[in-house]
Amino acid sequence: MLTDSLPKKALLRAAYLRSDQLCILEVPADDRLRAPARSIEEALNAEQSAPVRKACLEFLTAAAAFYGVSRPQIRVLAARPLKVREGGGATELFGDYQFENMLIRVWVRTAVQKRVTSFGTFLSTLCHEFCHHLDCERFGFRDTPHTRGFYERAAALYHHARSTPAKRLFWAPLPNGRWSIDWPRTNRGG
Repeated sequence: MLTDSLPKKALLRAAYLRSDQLCILEVPADDRLRAPARSIEEALNAEQSAPVRKACLEFLTAAAAFYGVSRPQIRVLAARPLKVREGGGATELFGDYQFENMLIRVWVRTAVQKRVTSFGTFLSTLCHEFCHHLDCERFGFRDTPHTRGFYERAAALYHHARSTPAKRLFWAPLPNGRWSIDWPRTNRGG
């Protein structure tokens, strides 16, 4: 995972730095997010999109209520879009958040082989997109940049919902004020 570049415009730069420093996201002390997450896993295993959408709505309803924000809409779609670049290479879109209409879109199947997405990948994507919504609605970021703080908040939500121990993320600097997660160090725990 890569962060966005540090913006050149002062206003965007200030918001970026605020997001980068906001590394902690409180999570519920109860199971209000864990139960719907388990329902998402069961629905994915059944390979039916309607139950996945229903479970995602339950998750988003509980998360929005806990964080005191409006619930975003959700669209659960089939196979991920594949963007092929001229000269080679391709990327898959796992999910996105549309700011104008507060809509999260997530895809349940891989782009090429059309296999059901793993639960961990799907839940991570849902948490990531909800954190974009949270950035706009709760933290007041007009832009919701991918900063180290953003990824830390999304990871906190994901690990809580999945009932897995949170990992400390270690970061490696890149040119232009960007950062990349240092996965070997993160996986070792230091």
